[in-house]
Amino acid sequence: MSYLNQFVFGIYPYICLTVFLLGSLIRFDRDQYTWKSDSSQLLKAGQLRLGSNLFHLGILFLFFGHTVGMLTPHFVYEPFMTAGAKQLMAMISGGLFGLLGFLGVTLLLHRRLAEPRIRATSKTSDIVLLILLWLQFALGLATIPLSAQHLDGGMMMKLAEWAQRIVTFRAGAPELLVEASWVFRAHMFLGMSIFLIFPFTRLVHVWSGFASVAYLVRPYQVVRSRRLNLPAGHNMPRRPGAGV
Repeated sequence: MSYLNQFVFGIYPYICLTVFLLGSLIRFDRDQYTWKSDSSQLLKAGQLRLGSNLFHLGILFLFFGHTVGMLTPHFVYEPFMTAGAKQLMAMISGGLFGLLGFLGVTLLLHRRLAEPRIRATSKTSDIVLLILLWLQFALGLATIPLSAQHLDGGMMMKLAEWAQRIVTFRAGAPELLVEASWVFRAHMFLGMSIFLIFPFTRLVHVWSGFASVAYLVRPYQVVRSRRLNLPAGHNMPRRPGAGV
């Protein structure tokens, strides 16, 4: 178990990040025609609209919340917020948006499995991805009752320290999770695995969503009319059959 813990939380994160970055780059370079979300809106729009909105609202908040919460060093917020207060805020906001995302992905999964036309046009990767996301939301919600048992923020500090050691290539990260509940570890393992399969699924369209922010800062496109300098008395030729 010690070796497994070292591999899953010490080596596996770098495998996932490498495949995530290089795989996305290679797919964009080689298979740009597959770089899309493969929407099935034409087959059934109502349930898709509600499920997609709930899912995206939940997942985007949780993504940025986890990124900021896990990677922000403790000394940055320590002067105005204790670790316990930060954990309580994370439990409330994460629980709310986690529930929204869970409801959204449940609707999307039900729609894809229950509608025969959508099921027939779905790829295996589409269904597997939704199942993994459903499990990830469920595990995330399951961590809230466990976090409520230790409101001092101690476990949250260990999880954040693990993430910060991973991204800064410091040793000792796996040892921080030895005493963590299997629910926390399963949630983290599945989250890393989603990054691992990211380049091989429709999730690659997320990159395009972030790239579209560049349109907010690009300069205006100047369009000028094209004027031809023709000799005096010269008439522009008309296309055959054109009337006067």
